[in-house]
Amino acid sequence: MTDEPVVAIAHDYLTQRGGAERVVLAMHRAFPEATIYTTLYDPQGTYPEFRDADIVTSPLNRIGAFRRDHRLALPVLAPAARAMKIPADVVVTSTSGWAHGFSTEGLVYAYCHSPARWLYLTEQYLGGSSLRSPQGLALAALRPFLRFWDQRAAARPHVYVANSTVVQERIRDVYGRDADVFFPPHSVDTNGVRQPIPGLEEFVGEGGHYLTVSRLLPYKNVDQAIEAFRDLDERLLIIGAGPLADSLRRTMPPNVRIASHLPDAQMRWAYSAAKAVIAPSYEDFGITPLEGAAWGKPTIALRAGGYLDTIVDGVTGRFIESPTAQDIRAAVVGFATEEWDAEKIRAHADTFAEARFRDRLRAEVSALTETARSR
Repeated sequence: MTDEPVVAIAHDYLTQRGGAERVVLAMHRAFPEATIYTTLYDPQGTYPEFRDADIVTSPLNRIGAFRRDHRLALPVLAPAARAMKIPADVVVTSTSGWAHGFSTEGLVYAYCHSPARWLYLTEQYLGGSSLRSPQGLALAALRPFLRFWDQRAAARPHVYVANSTVVQERIRDVYGRDADVFFPPHSVDTNGVRQPIPGLEEFVGEGGHYLTVSRLLPYKNVDQAIEAFRDLDERLLIIGAGPLADSLRRTMPPNVRIASHLPDAQMRWAYSAAKAVIAPSYEDFGITPLEGAAWGKPTIALRAGGYLDTIVDGVTGRFIESPTAQDIRAAVVGFATEEWDAEKIRAHADTFAEARFRDRLRAEVSALTETARSR
């Protein structure tokens, strides 16, 4: 062992832009010398800041189709994850199904976004019965093997933490492990450059639009948000990408727009001019209400999951009871900007600042490195 224990970072796959990937960036800012290990890495599909990191991938990364859609790699991700070798004394693992199964002789600190949703919440993940799609049928066939693999992988980390209270309960139910709650940070810089989204300058205009930031997957309920705005005298801007993008674009009314793969400057422009955020999905944590709150914007959100940790009802947002077009529409129709105190909303977002996340992560990893030294 060296005098200074080696810290590495592991993540399932870096192929998209979402809250989990932002957490990995925050981890890397806490440990800038750490190598990041992942099964797949698509520089065009994820955040550009990863290009400054030392990233090691699995052999699956040579297959372009897998980099473009990691779901295609499902039958081979378990053995690929197991074959990932991480030569470090402490591995900080960001996982929602694969990275906790990477191989290492070091100590593993598992930051869990959720036990694999596609294994334990399959119908919610697929948006219906697993027997209704080729993807669902393939998953049903692989489930016994994947659950066996996942349970063994979940037993290996030395420390487990959950990104929300709902995930804490899920870890206990699924893995039989106790996990402290460790909220992820938002990484919004409200002082950064703002840049209009090309082609949407007239649609956004002086602002006042509603904003949904989400991957375009069935359980995100973006289709219900779109239906809620049909024939409304309000505008909805959706920022996200995913398998449902083309079908959603074909059916959306003229007062709804979808934009994908935006740089931070354009995200700032969209958030800063919005009236409110709409978050109708089942989220394990759900970072968008905090990103909106950093700009003083309230959120209309589903009363479920991680939103229960990040939204103060009546102060930073308002809950809806079901993710239906009817409930979303009623909340939008009843929304009044003057009811919200932007300063109180911003103050709430500050309690989830990245500096607090970084300090706690460094302290907990430091405790593990002391254990690593004594081994």
